[in-house]
Amino acid sequence: MDQYDVPYMERTRNFYRAQGYSKDYQWAHYDDVPFTVLQKPLSKARIAVITTAMPDTEPGRAQRQVYASPSDPIPSVMYTDELSWHKTMTHTEDVASFLPLQQLRQCTQLNLIGDLTQRFYSIPTEYSQRNTIEKDAPEILALCQQDEVDVAILVPL
Repeated sequence: MDQYDVPYMERTRNFYRAQGYSKDYQWAHYDDVPFTVLQKPLSKARIAVITTAMPDTEPGRAQRQVYASPSDPIPSVMYTDELSWHKTMTHTEDVASFLPLQQLRQCTQLNLIGDLTQRFYSIPTEYSQRNTIEKDAPEILALCQQDEVDVAILVPL
């Protein structure tokens, strides 16, 4: 491991232990991965982006909830202040680094993908597997179904 590796899981366990939690967080895992084979060529598929960043809001007004935001125009800023990311190793000033809408538009022009959805989705992490599985995931699935999404690209912040 070099100086730039971020031992995320170990760092997270140590953080919660330092706060007095006696039981380590149980990371989500699946024995059977809930994915499916794409039924059409990627060049004909509709692509959606799902990010953990939130739409820009007034300071102190951000709410951890599922958002569906227009893909056009591409936002110049996203709200990331209250989210967990390695703030000493990176920044979130370049929205394209974690919200690849412009890059995907270029892929549509090159016929690498069929289409980009008119909305992208935000699902800020809440660190609750139960809320993610029982509330947020069904909401995202419903939005993807409404937009007839074939492929979802998950982009964690």
